Amino acid sequence: MRIDDAFVSTAFRYFAATAEAGSIRAAARELNIASSAVNRQILMLEEALGMQLFERTGRTMLLTESGQVLLTQTKVSLQDYEDALGVIDELKGLQRGRVRIATAESVSVNLLPKILADFSEKYPSIEILLTVTVADSVTEMVHSREADLGFTYNPTTLDGLDIGFEESIEVGAIVSSTHPLAKKKNVDLKECFQHPYAYPARGLSLRLALDTAIDGFSNDSSINTSSPTSKPILEANSLRVMAAMAQEGRCVAFQTRVGIEHHLKSGALTFLPLTDKSLPMDRLMLIRQSARTPSPATQMFESHVVEYLKTHPIN
Repeated sequence: MRIDDAFVSTAFRYFAATAEAGSIRAAARELNIASSAVNRQILMLEEALGMQLFERTGRTMLLTESGQVLLTQTKVSLQDYEDALGVIDELKGLQRGRVRIATAESVSVNLLPKILADFSEKYPSIEILLTVTVADSVTEMVHSREADLGFTYNPTTLDGLDIGFEESIEVGAIVSSTHPLAKKKNVDLKECFQHPYAYPARGLSLRLALDTAIDGFSNDSSINTSSPTSKPILEANSLRVMAAMAQEGRCVAFQTRVGIEHHLKSGALTFLPLTDKSLPMDRLMLIRQSARTPSPATQMFESHVVEYLKTHPIN
């Protein structure tokens, strides 16, 4: 029996599992116990608290306002307990632990898998839980303690965050080898917008940077704003999709070299640095929450990342 199974209230664990799964039956499958046991614990918890925690619609369990408040606090308490157990295990020399990582998509394609493979070879007993999302969500996950560490770009605020690593990365246009721009050494956004292009959706770090640069010439008469090519043929929250469209020769896309390393090496894509002075470099950051002391496993992973990136430059 795990120590947390023995000492953390069964009712609260079953409540949290049901809230996450959305039904008693799904929670029971996750917990590998009978549905009746889960239902009984939730009813006992509601009776003890004197309030309804779920609205029951058929088999669906929807949290009430009180239930949402309790879930938020329960998740924090359970995570604190898991963190404490991980620290105790590591202090006992077991080199066990768990690191929850959130990352922007581009980092997950090539860079992070190499880091993870190298880390898991050295520390096979440390569990990694990875979430791939947009940059804004990475920052929020670290703020809310859903992630211990985050790989993100250009966070709008660093309040409550510490930076473990930071590197400025060049932003460019990417095109297929057969594209009319492919033979140029560099381009500016005005040149790119004379061709069909894909544009990052809100939430991606590049969106704000590109919007800022565009504001500087949005009234420029040299760009025909009535032309169909003055608007993107695709707006997406996936850099992979936009890179794939560019590789097919359908459009110009925008990003850094991170995530398209293999395509650049093979010649499937061409990277053209953007010369617009108002376009800032992309800032890749490894972030963590300031108010928390990271677990030994998290500290080990962060140190590993920093050492890896120092010896394997991104640019």
